[in-house]
Amino acid sequence: MLTLVSDWIYYVKNFLVEYIDVDFTLWLTWLLAPLLITFLLPLVIVLLLYLTASIMYIYKFHRDRLHHAYEVDIWHGARKTCAAIWDAHGWIWHGYDVEGLENVPTDTPALLVYYHGAIPIDLYYVISRIYLIKNRLVHTVADRFLFKIPGFGIISEVMKVIPGTVQTCSSVLKENNLLAISPGGVYEAQFGDSYYSLMWKKRLGFAKVALDAKVPIIPIFTENVREAFRSIGIGKRFWLKLYLWIRFPFVPIYGGFPVKLTTHIGLPIPYDASLSPEELQLKVAAAMQDLIATHQRIPGSILKGLMQRCFTYPKPYKAK
Repeated sequence: MLTLVSDWIYYVKNFLVEYIDVDFTLWLTWLLAPLLITFLLPLVIVLLLYLTASIMYIYKFHRDRLHHAYEVDIWHGARKTCAAIWDAHGWIWHGYDVEGLENVPTDTPALLVYYHGAIPIDLYYVISRIYLIKNRLVHTVADRFLFKIPGFGIISEVMKVIPGTVQTCSSVLKENNLLAISPGGVYEAQFGDSYYSLMWKKRLGFAKVALDAKVPIIPIFTENVREAFRSIGIGKRFWLKLYLWIRFPFVPIYGGFPVKLTTHIGLPIPYDASLSPEELQLKVAAAMQDLIATHQRIPGSILKGLMQRCFTYPKPYKAK
């Protein structure tokens, strides 16, 4: 097989050079450029994360000198700086908007439940926007594998990222904080697609947290989040078996497309002591599906997401 491929490349190269007078290296680079770009753009997000970590390390190193500059929290300046960087990136690269920001409480606790894209870039943006506008820090639940990544420790310390258990999450909310959870988690990130089906299975942890802490749940969905970054759909069965065995996200991700991203923050679902965790999960899932049906074209389209940067694309029709 390798011999056949190498022979094919050899004959193509000779044909291009001898008959068309095209430099083979230049031609191959031009041909593969779109493919390389789609897999390299996600590295920009990694670089931004490490820039965030670097800023936080600088603040940590100079914490004694900065102690008198900030009366309440030494990390306030670092968070504001990093939030401004992420918010600027979202505005420039995705024309990022938020609708329904008024649904996020200014001085009471709430559980924010969001749909998980291949890369939760929208979560970084909405957390930044809430911190910049409402001056409230959103605590976040993350998968345990993230805490093993070099440099993530300082981010989790400053931005209050936790590998949440029901008890830990409930305690955070009882301390009058905002907390963000994705019931689908890494599974939804890796194996979701442009049809935006919820992949929550029978996960009830978030519902138990909300009932225990007696807080409302606010559904959050970002339009076109799966068009910004996508996971490879080829060999899904293989990747699924590997994930279920190792519990690590191995599915390759590509994209970084500058599609229009708009986060829609739904109406709060009030605390109701009469609901069971199963009933509350179904109620929140229905609210999330309603946000998706109202704001997202199914299936999602990268081209249409790009077009939305130039003009307002008609919303999907929703039967009443």
